[in-house]
Amino acid sequence: MTIFSGIKELKESITSQSSRQIDIPEEYENQPGDDHKFMAKALKLAGRGKNTTHPNPRVGCVIVRNGVIVGEGYHRYAGEPHAEVNALKHAGRYAEGGTMYVNLEPCCHHGRTPPCTDAIIKAGVSRVVIAMEDPNPQINRAGISALQKTGIVVETGINRERAGWLNRGFVRRITEGVPWVTLKIAISLDGKTAMENGESQWITSEPARQDAHRVRAENAAILTGIGTVLRDNPRLTARIPEVERQPLRIILDSRLSTPASAAILEAPGDVLIVTSPSETGDAEIYSQKNVEVISCGMVSGSIDLKQVLLELGSREINNLMLEAGARLSGAMLQQDLVDELIIYMAPDLLGSSARGMFQIPGLESIEDKYQFGFHDVRQVGRDLKLTLRAAKA
Repeated sequence: MTIFSGIKELKESITSQSSRQIDIPEEYENQPGDDHKFMAKALKLAGRGKNTTHPNPRVGCVIVRNGVIVGEGYHRYAGEPHAEVNALKHAGRYAEGGTMYVNLEPCCHHGRTPPCTDAIIKAGVSRVVIAMEDPNPQINRAGISALQKTGIVVETGINRERAGWLNRGFVRRITEGVPWVTLKIAISLDGKTAMENGESQWITSEPARQDAHRVRAENAAILTGIGTVLRDNPRLTARIPEVERQPLRIILDSRLSTPASAAILEAPGDVLIVTSPSETGDAEIYSQKNVEVISCGMVSGSIDLKQVLLELGSREINNLMLEAGARLSGAMLQQDLVDELIIYMAPDLLGSSARGMFQIPGLESIEDKYQFGFHDVRQVGRDLKLTLRAAKA
């Protein structure tokens, strides 16, 4: 039997889950670097759930026997089986004696689903390779310990940085109680967001706008201000075919002046309006819509942004996208509440009188600057997509 025919026969057997014994040739023994290769596959699988898993983390899993993938799976929805269970089901009896690759430490407690560690032990997996430990205090290293106590070899740290970036929102919420905040903005080459009269459709090209919709879909919620709602009347939905549920839309509206006819309220999905405790506006005008109105503390005449993030953290929001005007965006930056910038830059000039990106008064020295580092730069259509990470993040 050749190597290639052996792979084909093995895959056919896994698919059919037949009962006959398959001998996997020794040529398939893991080689140096295979751990990184298989973990990369697990991470790719985890990415399939990036639009749907919240509030759970994004997790993918691969099971390997003698260098051949015999099972794979990923977590799709909270309450459904985890990636490890899906991969074990796919592998069937071929999981016994194999190596499992998973980007996050398997759970060892009863939550929405039973412990994954129990299933791994029962399947007879001999080695588990984990990219990163789970930051959840209920699990942190306890899952690793549960596996090791049964004699399973556990190794950690393979592709740790990439795994952390994939689940940065989950980690931020679990460890700090607030979501990871991504500020998205479209600008011209000279850093302008709109003409002086407010005209801004469209600065960027259609491919860039479609990419922005995909980024929206990856976030559990989108935050904007009442100024943007009144000025632009946006829907703030993710308008791509693969979206199964819309992000929660959040409006900061201290005077409760959001029109009942606003497009953001008519679009599919839920809306949360955050207003001031003293607001006497009539919230009943939204009663026939999927709208919840809550109050929040005020600081210097504006809604307390830190309190808003804590509220969203308590609602299990992992990833929050900020799409707002220069004032709210500037305020979030001033308070050090932005973790990531995604900037779509068109190769056009709008002129010195056009509107700028942020209102950030009070910077008097170069040492007062807000620092970000480039995480990714790529071309989308005719535009550039710049992804930057805050120095503190």
